[in-house]
Amino acid sequence: MARAGLTADRLTLAAADLADEVGFDNVTLSALARHFGVKDASLYSHVRNLPDLRTRVALLAGGEMIDRIAAAVADRTGREALTAFADAYRAYALEHPGRYAATRIRLDQVDPALVAASSAPRRTAEVIYGLLRPYGLEEPDLTDAVRLLRSTFHGYCALEASGAFGAPRDVQRSWSRAVDALHTALTHWPREERTDAHE
Repeated sequence: MARAGLTADRLTLAAADLADEVGFDNVTLSALARHFGVKDASLYSHVRNLPDLRTRVALLAGGEMIDRIAAAVADRTGREALTAFADAYRAYALEHPGRYAATRIRLDQVDPALVAASSAPRRTAEVIYGLLRPYGLEEPDLTDAVRLLRSTFHGYCALEASGAFGAPRDVQRSWSRAVDALHTALTHWPREERTDAHE
């Protein structure tokens, strides 16, 4: 491919595709350079280094994922919204394993300017807090609930992708029951009693 056609966006998309093929941890600048038929040095005009490239992939994947989730939950609330959110999350994670793995990196430990230029983190927060608002949760319960959803969805998808579910029980049925259980937990959330911070 022509070197003149390289851009940061094009490299990021190619790296995301490569991540889905070989795994996010196996994406390197050398592998990407080979894909485009250029020397490694040619990439440095567009991305600073490997962490920069991986951050760009994470932001791309995060944007794709939240776009899918937002479309799924639109005009839904409560159990319907939770189910739509969960199903869209799982579908993206299973269809795009490398991209999904990229969304797991800690964005607060990378280039803040690059992160700030992306709308994905803000939109993700808006969608998930919008999902939980009808359950009437406030801080610190809200953060606890977000962590519960994230850990449940991620854990299930990771185990399913690795083939770890060996029992004959249908995996889709177990997923649906898990989402139902989360709805019940959110509906009957044990509120944490608040105390004066100065006490």
